[in-house]
Amino acid sequence: MTNITIEIVTDGNIEPCRELCNELMAFQQSRAVMAPEVFDWMNFDTRMRRSYDSALHKQVLIARDGGVPVGYAFSTIDEIEPGDDRLPAWAPNQNLAAIKGFYPDWVEFPKKIGFLSNLYLRDGYRSMGLGKKLFEQSIDWLESFPDVDLLIIYVSNGNEEALDFYLKHGFTYSHEVFGGFIKAVYRILDK
Repeated sequence: MTNITIEIVTDGNIEPCRELCNELMAFQQSRAVMAPEVFDWMNFDTRMRRSYDSALHKQVLIARDGGVPVGYAFSTIDEIEPGDDRLPAWAPNQNLAAIKGFYPDWVEFPKKIGFLSNLYLRDGYRSMGLGKKLFEQSIDWLESFPDVDLLIIYVSNGNEEALDFYLKHGFTYSHEVFGGFIKAVYRILDK
């Protein structure tokens, strides 16, 4: 990993994540055991760009090998108001508008919530500790907001490896979203 660097996007240019985000959506679709066709519409523009543009605060980390993007982590802080608890900006709106439960039912709104929205590494860069570094940097950033006391990560169905990783790193299983299409994990921050 001597040629590997991690950079924080400071100029708003998240285009270097386009191909990686599209790979992540294809990876999630390949792992999905429930409704893999929903991923047909998910890509950089509908998933990451939409979430990035609507977020109150955002951070993008890009892992590069010799300057070439090989992974990324994308985190946001969003303020959720009463009534906003149905769907975030990036969620598919395919007859799902009536479904509640995207956020845990015990959350009182309004609330600023931190989200680790995407974490992805290309094949060949997994199991090197790079994902853990991206994860830890993202969590440190999310925890730095004094008015954020709840972190949530949504994990696509079929991606048990990612779910296990988050559970082993201090998150607790919360609930299923869209009848199990997504699993949510959370961490309450002591502030």
